[in-house]
Amino acid sequence: MFRIFLRRARADREFRNAQRAGQELLRMHTEMLWPDAPGSVAAIAQGTTEAAVVPDFLPPDFRAPSRQDVAGFMMRWDQPLVIDDEVRECPECGAYRNWVVCCMRDDSVWLRCRAGHETRELGLDAAWYNCHSGPADRWHPTLEDGLRHLGH
Repeated sequence: MFRIFLRRARADREFRNAQRAGQELLRMHTEMLWPDAPGSVAAIAQGTTEAAVVPDFLPPDFRAPSRQDVAGFMMRWDQPLVIDDEVRECPECGAYRNWVVCCMRDDSVWLRCRAGHETRELGLDAAWYNCHSGPADRWHPTLEDGLRHLGH
């Protein structure tokens, strides 16, 4: 009966020793100086590292514009828009579906109905827009081009 306890204690001891050896090996590799690696710890320790200029990942022609480079984002919202348990309607024509939701550079959200009436929606913000919109699929130079693309 005592052999079971001794066997378990020996297995636990071997496991702890293997863990210690693995931790020591990992510590040794993090402190090891690699002489031929550019920008490595060895080069930094020797002071031979020059300020290497790393080129950007993509050339400027392939980069997507940032939020500050565009006037805003827009998306279609065909179903009724419910905010705070109320269905939003256009204050001028009473339309309650087929919206174009625009998120502007200043994080304000505007709604545009099919008839072209625009109203600012205070119950929505840029976080709501980012949560409900997909990735931008096209870039348009004017608002009219974007509306035409969305079918308005």
